[in-house]
Amino acid sequence: MSWKVLLTAISYTEESLCKVTRSILEAAGCQVDLALGLGLDDRSAQTEGLAGFDAVVAGIERYDAELFSRPELGGLKMISRWGVGVDSVDLEAATRTGILVANTPGLLDEAVADYAFGMLLACARRIGYGAQSLCDGMWSPAWGPDVFGKTLGIVGLGRIGKGMARRALGFSMKVMAYDPFPPVDPSSLGVEMKSLEELMEESDFVSVHASLTRETRGLIGWELLNRMKSESMLINTARGPIVDEESLVAVLKDRRIGGAALDAFTVEPLAADSPLRDLDNVLITPHQASFGLQTGEAVSRAAAVGVVDAMQGRPPVHLVNPEAWSHADHSEGTGA
Repeated sequence: MSWKVLLTAISYTEESLCKVTRSILEAAGCQVDLALGLGLDDRSAQTEGLAGFDAVVAGIERYDAELFSRPELGGLKMISRWGVGVDSVDLEAATRTGILVANTPGLLDEAVADYAFGMLLACARRIGYGAQSLCDGMWSPAWGPDVFGKTLGIVGLGRIGKGMARRALGFSMKVMAYDPFPPVDPSSLGVEMKSLEELMEESDFVSVHASLTRETRGLIGWELLNRMKSESMLINTARGPIVDEESLVAVLKDRRIGGAALDAFTVEPLAADSPLRDLDNVLITPHQASFGLQTGEAVSRAAAVGVVDAMQGRPPVHLVNPEAWSHADHSEGTGA
């Protein structure tokens, strides 16, 4: 048997990553097509694009009950996420429909932690501003706060949060964290656990590494942002909706905090008229924290292997909804 597989993750704008996934899928007999960022803004285009496919190696586009109910997608058997987060997929609806959902955990951790600490440094020392001033024909060096020896607060002490802590300790930073389900012994990491309120009040830099759930959506809002020091900075390389974007814009405009570095936004792609684009105390990048080349190749390989496993009758190693396996359609695919 063989499946028709659609690649939609925008990571595949990097040709080498696309080749990795294609080679694995095609070697297994799959028919592979490419449609980057399919349906980010157009549900009809998403439906039309997915019609007739057995599996999709997906980006951050939304998959919900309404989409699964469309007859054009009756043959869809699997969504293999390029990355860890599955907040864009309605897991209950996928399970009811018998659609397998897999992800690639543990592979992006170090790349994202690298990027998050890089954003912290760039925001603090105004590296983006300095680079842009030179490109604009000026010579205007900018002052920014020191990083060495300051206090970092980490929201979410999972794998990426721990990586961020390790990097901060190398800069002799004091590291504290908030996590309702912390590691067994965070002190062994050199991390002090705090309430979220204490963390926001005491940190010079706050870095967000929590997963997006019902509980964390809007977690960092107006009240918590106003607890931050006037010179402190917020870094978010996790998910945009964890931070109340409207409140963040307001405190940045009023300069109630020192600045922010954001790689994730409430709505992506970021709107052309977003006020974040016009602020001089914010560093914004297009959700690229995971875009390390060697890391990307490993993730691309894992996403493809998950599809091949399912197609050949084996539960993918990183199946997020294993209960769907028992009533999923393992029959021969559209591309057979």
